[in-house]
Amino acid sequence: MNNVKVLLNLFVEYLQIEKSYSQYTVVNYVNEIENFASFMKEQALEHLEEITYQDTRLYLTQLHKRNYSRKTISRKVSSLRSFFRFLVREEMLSENPFSLVSLPKKEQNIPKFLYTEEIEKIFSISDCNTPLGQRNQALIEVLYGTGIRVSECCNIKLTDLDFFIGTVLVNGKGGKQRYIPFGSYAQDALEQFINRGRISITSHLSASDQHSYLFVNHRGAQITERGVRYILNEMIKKASSTLHVHPHMFRHTFATHLLNEGADMRSVQELLGHAHLSSTQVYTHVTKDHLKKIYMTHHPRA
Repeated sequence: MNNVKVLLNLFVEYLQIEKSYSQYTVVNYVNEIENFASFMKEQALEHLEEITYQDTRLYLTQLHKRNYSRKTISRKVSSLRSFFRFLVREEMLSENPFSLVSLPKKEQNIPKFLYTEEIEKIFSISDCNTPLGQRNQALIEVLYGTGIRVSECCNIKLTDLDFFIGTVLVNGKGGKQRYIPFGSYAQDALEQFINRGRISITSHLSASDQHSYLFVNHRGAQITERGVRYILNEMIKKASSTLHVHPHMFRHTFATHLLNEGADMRSVQELLGHAHLSSTQVYTHVTKDHLKKIYMTHHPRA
């Protein structure tokens, strides 16, 4: 199995250098390939050249028996297909045994989003007279006002903000950058946080510990995705005992509200940073329900 480890290291270099994937994404690829290496060991397969299409079908059967969701199985197969495709490209293998494996159809999960009154309730929670309250308010205004991913939000730097034209430079997946506009509510919250709250929270940091990341934790260090989840959970506890919110719901809500108000699909795709329009089209299921409710409520012959 040594050759698997060597080839996996080369693949990791490819993902990091050529594809510019995040460490989180690379770790997921590594985990999927290592899981397949364990399967190879169980089947007494020593080398990747030995893998046949029948072996891939057997592996797929095992995944189904373990009750993995179709989405999870698709991710695992996609990771392995990419790994073997890389090896074929580098002429380390003659063929990709996963090239003929069809991915299971994805379950059509309609994204959960927040209604306007729920969003307003969350916006009223923060005590904007305190540094952390100012940070929290700026955080939710940015998440809802731009629709960016939590990971993208955590990596915003002060220099990425342009208050003159109201945009933020976002570093997305695969090193792709895009400019996202933000509105007056987000701008007011950001300016208050930057000019007051952030200065207060980071005032104790030494010169060497100072940094340019916009959002910080209570110790003044760059905030993490886990930290964002904790902040939102605490805010939701204060807002409602029945409301269940995860950070990505702000992104879902951003897209849903834009489409409900008549924004075109291509513009929303660009704002979200989706590589494929199909990723954005999932939100049309939500907007169709919204339009049906409007029709049933207001049409004289509904």
